[in-house]
Amino acid sequence: MVFSSVVFLLYFLPVFLLLYHFTDTKYKNGLILIFSILFYSWGAPKFVFVILASTILDFHIVKNLYKSNLQKTRKWYLAASLFMNLGLLAYFKYANFFVENVNNFLVQLGATEVGWTSVALPIGISFYTFQTLTYSIDVYRRNAVPLTRLTDYLLYIMSFPQMIAGPIVRYNSIANQIVNRPDLVDDKLMGFYRFAIGLAKKVLIANVMAEQADLILDGSYSGLSTANAWLGILAYTFQIYFDFSGYSDMAIGLGRMMGFRFPENFNSPYTAQNISEFWRRWHITLGGFMKDYLYIPLGGNKVSTKSRLYFNLWIVFLLSGLWHGASWNFVIWGAFHGFFLILDRIFLIKLLHKAGKIPSVIFTFFVVVISWTIFRIQDFDMLLIYLKTMFSFHGDIDLQLIPSFNLILVFAVIFSFIVITKPGKRLENFFYLRESYSMRAHFGMITLSIIFFLLSVASITSSGFNPFIYFRF
Repeated sequence: MVFSSVVFLLYFLPVFLLLYHFTDTKYKNGLILIFSILFYSWGAPKFVFVILASTILDFHIVKNLYKSNLQKTRKWYLAASLFMNLGLLAYFKYANFFVENVNNFLVQLGATEVGWTSVALPIGISFYTFQTLTYSIDVYRRNAVPLTRLTDYLLYIMSFPQMIAGPIVRYNSIANQIVNRPDLVDDKLMGFYRFAIGLAKKVLIANVMAEQADLILDGSYSGLSTANAWLGILAYTFQIYFDFSGYSDMAIGLGRMMGFRFPENFNSPYTAQNISEFWRRWHITLGGFMKDYLYIPLGGNKVSTKSRLYFNLWIVFLLSGLWHGASWNFVIWGAFHGFFLILDRIFLIKLLHKAGKIPSVIFTFFVVVISWTIFRIQDFDMLLIYLKTMFSFHGDIDLQLIPSFNLILVFAVIFSFIVITKPGKRLENFFYLRESYSMRAHFGMITLSIIFFLLSVASITSSGFNPFIYFRF
């Protein structure tokens, strides 16, 4: 089940919100947990028991970690927690990839392939793992006190608004909210506004971009013109942004309706003036996790040589790429971004600063578009053909356009870059950053949100085309 499905929008969510509103405060967490288990079971009924069992075990491991005063014992408990959670991620997400590459190597040697039954990928396994890691590591570092009730920990890990696709919610940022948070009408309204905006971004923009991208990127590259190659990858560029940021908006809105304050995950990333800034604006919670739990432990900026600094950056982004999927194109994508981050450190940021804001944004956007080509096309030979087509400047200008694409593309471009302007910045503050509205503004936002909701439901029911990119991560 995804947020942009008819089942969720017309059945699951209304029933949940109605029951949540009338449930006594002391039982609200229990209600969220029950619905979260149902939500996950809908998409992965076989894996929900694995998730529940590992989460229960992890709760007791970390509880004993916190109680122990012996550093050696605490390290052993931390190692046990990390081994279990990273082991689950490695098995379910990367076992097939590992065996496939081993078999390819054996074939090259003329040896017999290893027999293997493919492992199915549980939905949201990466986001689940990251949150369990923040819990055990934060408690180990004494940055947080563990939860005393197992059900509260299950709620933190399995809460349906953010379990499937984030944002990655660190334990120390939400621990107090789990046991004590307000139940305000304003939060419910503000959460609904944010949810409706995210739903519209996902359904009314991302889905149209996805249909256009699939038409070209999933078709034959033989005879593909340069114009259509660029059209396809530009459509995917806006698809992945509005798809993922829209889903994050929905998650943040759902959390707000329950009194939770989830962290922001996007901040107009396509307006970045260099790749370093892009990663401060794109998938913010992943970037923060990688920085605090990997980059800094590796030494971060506090290393003796620049070569070690560059190595740390590259390692972080290689692993970030691999986190996105068990395929070599994701590793290459991570290395590509790592390469430009290193160039930023050496000279590129200074050069782009001298060039000015608009040229910097254009250049950075161009680099990001190329990176999405690597991200989207998993077959390396086909990737090279597509990249070659993009820069060969051949073929006609007869674009393969789906209905309504031109209009939606205009909206996608406007909403991606509007914050560069002062009026756009004011609109961002109004829709995303304000903590309260006047009665008149509330009336306008309620009207707009209902319109977005109805248009989105109508689009979903009429087209039946409703992909979600990050569902498999």
